Amino acid sequence: MSGQRSMSGRVRVRVRNVGGIDEATVAFDDGVTVLAGRNATNRTSFLRATMAALGSDDTSLKGDADEGRVELDVDGETYTRRLSRRDGDGGVDFDGEPYLDDSETADLFAFLLERNEAREAVRRGGDLRDIIMRPVDTRSIRAEIDELAARKRELDDRLDELETLRARLPDLERERTRLREAIADTEAELSETEETIAEMDASVEEAAGEDDELDRTLSRLGEVRSDLEEVRYDVDSETRGIDALADEHDELSERAAALDPVEDDAEERIEARLDELRREHEELQSVVSELQSVIRYNEELLSGTGSEVAEALRGDDHGHDHGDGSPTDLLVDGDGDGAAVVCWTCGTSVDRGAIEGTLDRLRSLRSRKRDRIREVDDRIESLEAERSDVEQRRAERERVRRELDRVERERERRERRRTELRERREELEDRVEELEARVEELEREGRSELLDRHREANELEFELGRLEDELADVDEEIVDVEAELDAEESVTAERERVAEELADLRTRIARTETDAVERFNDHMDEVLDVLEYDNLDRIWIERVARDGPEGRFDLHVVRSTDDGTSYEDVVDHLSESEREVTGLVFALAGYLVHEVYESMPFLLLDSLEAIDSERIAALVEYLAAYADYPVVALLPEDERALDDEHERIREI
Repeated sequence: MSGQRSMSGRVRVRVRNVGGIDEATVAFDDGVTVLAGRNATNRTSFLRATMAALGSDDTSLKGDADEGRVELDVDGETYTRRLSRRDGDGGVDFDGEPYLDDSETADLFAFLLERNEAREAVRRGGDLRDIIMRPVDTRSIRAEIDELAARKRELDDRLDELETLRARLPDLERERTRLREAIADTEAELSETEETIAEMDASVEEAAGEDDELDRTLSRLGEVRSDLEEVRYDVDSETRGIDALADEHDELSERAAALDPVEDDAEERIEARLDELRREHEELQSVVSELQSVIRYNEELLSGTGSEVAEALRGDDHGHDHGDGSPTDLLVDGDGDGAAVVCWTCGTSVDRGAIEGTLDRLRSLRSRKRDRIREVDDRIESLEAERSDVEQRRAERERVRRELDRVERERERRERRRTELRERREELEDRVEELEARVEELEREGRSELLDRHREANELEFELGRLEDELADVDEEIVDVEAELDAEESVTAERERVAEELADLRTRIARTETDAVERFNDHMDEVLDVLEYDNLDRIWIERVARDGPEGRFDLHVVRSTDDGTSYEDVVDHLSESEREVTGLVFALAGYLVHEVYESMPFLLLDSLEAIDSERIAALVEYLAAYADYPVVALLPEDERALDDEHERIREI
């Protein structure tokens, strides 16, 4: 299949003290491998031992052993898993270097033994979506969505700022043109005035001494007026700045008032609750693990794989005829439904139905604990989101507070500066009055026209300087705006990239669900065509959309009557064989959707007895196309229906 990492060659598995196996070495090649034999012949124990070497914890030590080991040789590498029994609770610890670091996805979709969770979800009407979406880290996807959404808002704000600057640029260009024209006109007028003054100076050379005083007075008057105009301009600038800061202060105050309050101990309270939930999660996981060990051990006991333990528990004084010492004789007294099983705690015979009833209750308890784990996970996710919201709100309040402090400091600084400038303005106005009085005194001496021209020249020089300063400011602002706008293309490109990533993330969960449903339905159609069930037209999953990116998976069954009329039936009416096939195809859909084949070349199958031999053969051939090493455990009468070219292993 496309994208699959192909592997081939001889595989060797060495097992010691795992399940019901004392010691065994099994080798097989790529392609279908059939473990053929009756029940209680260690086929399931071998599959679970192989799972352990591949990374799974869903296996057990031999009942009378404290340590076990599995080695797997494949593709030129050796992978090792060691099992050791813990003191006290009797649980099993795992170490070593298995094929996978994390086997959760493979446990769901590649290790398809009887109690495989994906198969059980179909068999017992469980939450199909929860199974198929469990390998998807939706929590990290949501966190990444939040991060990208915040970045997109920042980029949108930046683009809005650039758009405002772009709209400002034409006004600046027009202002620059106006100032250049005004400067040219002022320079021409000043040149004309200076020529007039030169002509008048030539005609009154005899009054040169007095003119020197007038020139000095007029020059000084021009300088003082220039200083006064600059101070007035600075006062106006500070006033405008103070007004703008007052507006900004009002806006920040309104924003601060609109922010939701945050309790002082909100984060501590949430973190304390999170700690409680995490401890509960760990305790629940521990309970589920212990339940899994107990359930698996008793299942193996019922299936006959724990025969040596049963023999040890019976002892020679049990008072029963052990027959020929076969595993079945050692574990079971009598025949039929009333058969008894050796109790693993006290060694007495217990009715099989009682143990099976206890197992059902334990499975129900395990299911409830898993449901509680999901509830705790959801609550943890909700609290983490609440904590993030509290942190964001507190950060926003702190940011607004800092902005208010900054505005207040800046306004105080500008007000002090304006006070100083006003005092300087008063001093200059007094000095201008003094100089103008002296000019008027000199005018009374008969040189008013020349004085007027000097005064006019001084005013023109001042105006020219002011215009040139304004032009310099406008030129500088235009350069700054154009430099800012040069970054617009890169900002736009980043915004588009972020928007695309955000859209992809927001639809990833839904796309994964849709892909899983489509693959399941396609494969189920193909399998039903191959298996040819009477009056069963179709089994299909419908993805029902809900609020948000996540949906619900509903399983549908379509049947037909003898006259060809189709009708929809309920899932509970599926036969055991049909349920088993549906469960296997559902697991295969997860195997493909999550591309498990990229990291796991093995596909392990067990407990197919509910399906008839011919259909088992067809189903195995179908599933075998999706793995390099499909290994299936079958009863002798079932394995005979498979192609003779497939490798058989009859003793373990």
